[in-house]
Amino acid sequence: MSKIDAVRAAMMQAMKDKDKARKDALSLLLSALKSKMIDKRADLTEEEENAVIFREIKQAQETVDTTPADRTEIIEEAKLRIAVYSEFAPKLMDEAEIRKVIEEVLSELSLSAPTAKDKGRIMKTLMPRVKGKADGGLVNQVLGTYFA
Repeated sequence: MSKIDAVRAAMMQAMKDKDKARKDALSLLLSALKSKMIDKRADLTEEEENAVIFREIKQAQETVDTTPADRTEIIEEAKLRIAVYSEFAPKLMDEAEIRKVIEEVLSELSLSAPTAKDKGRIMKTLMPRVKGKADGGLVNQVLGTYFA
């Protein structure tokens, strides 16, 4: 089942449960997924669906971060959207899993003691493997621990 079908089913359930806030959040996510599908003019791959979900989570988080503290209704709505969208997002890799992939890349590139100059080459090989599966900031942070 595609994410669009899963979101649509969850939205129908929220409508039956008369949970307006959840239904509205799911409606926004469904709209974003459909919009991406229309732009592509074909069905979305799982990676593309996940990218849309992560983008929506990021936008909701930015809303929480930039909204003045006295605007609690906007902040609460954005937090609810983050919680709802997270249900459909895949589990991201943790630090140990990222470290394992970095070790594999370093052995493939025959780098036993990488330097900062090697970072571009490492990232070029590493990022396609973790794209959509790990937070880019965390990958960069973990990779930084390998440089002297």
